[in-house]
Amino acid sequence: MRRAKLGKIFIFQVWVVLTLCGAAAFAAPPDTLPDGGSGNVKAVMDGDSLRLDGIGVDVRMLAIQAPKLPKGRKGFKAWPEGAGAQAALTALVKDHKVTLRLGTTPRDRNGRILAHVVRDDGLWLQEELLREGWVRVYTFPDNRQFAPELLKVEQEARAAHRGIWADPIYAVRSPDPETLTKDIGTFQIVEGRVTNTAKVKGRVYLNFGEDFRTDFTTTIPPDVLPMFTKAKINPLSLKDKTIRVHGYVRSYNGPVIDISHPEQIEILP
Repeated sequence: MRRAKLGKIFIFQVWVVLTLCGAAAFAAPPDTLPDGGSGNVKAVMDGDSLRLDGIGVDVRMLAIQAPKLPKGRKGFKAWPEGAGAQAALTALVKDHKVTLRLGTTPRDRNGRILAHVVRDDGLWLQEELLREGWVRVYTFPDNRQFAPELLKVEQEARAAHRGIWADPIYAVRSPDPETLTKDIGTFQIVEGRVTNTAKVKGRVYLNFGEDFRTDFTTTIPPDVLPMFTKAKINPLSLKDKTIRVHGYVRSYNGPVIDISHPEQIEILP
C-alpha cells in the first residue's frame, strides 16, 4: 500500500514537471523562415530594434512592440518602461551572436529589416521578451506568423504582472467609452463582451454597447473578411462572446479599433 502511494506521488511529481515545462515553452523558434543573416549585435536602440555588425541597416523585430524611446526625435516623450525594455534586450544579446529569420515582408517603409531574431543557443528573442513582460504582441496582415503562440506567452506574463504589466498604463482596457476616449491614438488591448454584431455595406461591426454612436466598436473591412473565412471564424457569430481586441484606438461615433487581420482578436472562454 505504501509502495502504491509512493508511485502515485511520483506520477504526480512527473506531471507537475511536464506541466511546468510545457508552460515555459509555448512556441518554437521560427527556424522555418528564410535566413536573413547572422552576426553580433552592435547596438540596441530600444526594446524591439537593434543593429548587427556587417549589416548596414537596422533590424525591427517582428510581432512585438516595446515601449518607444525618443531615439533622437525632438520633443518625443519616452513611453513608461522604455528603458527597462531596452535593458532587457541588451542583456539577452550580450556575448551572443544572433540569426535573423525574415518575415513575409522583409523590410519596412524605412528600409529596416523585419525579422524574428534567434540567439546562437536557440533562444527566440521575441518569445523571451514577451515571457519577461517587456513587449506586447504587435502583428500585421503580412507578418503574423506565430501570433497565437506568442499571444499565449503575453497572456502568461500579463497574469504574472511582469515587466510593463506591472504598470497600470499598459493594463487591458474595458470597453467603457469614457475610459477609451482618453486612449485615442494609442495602441491598446480591450477586453469585453460583444453585445451585438452587424454587417453594413460589406463591413462587419462588433458593438460593445447598446448605442453604437457612442460605445466602443470594432470594425472589420470587406477586404479583410476573407482572412476570417480562411481562419474559419465567422465574426457575426461573436455576439455575446467575450473577446480581447488588439489595435490602435481612433474616434468615430465613439472609440473604434479597426481590424486588419484575425489575429487581432482573441476569443476568450
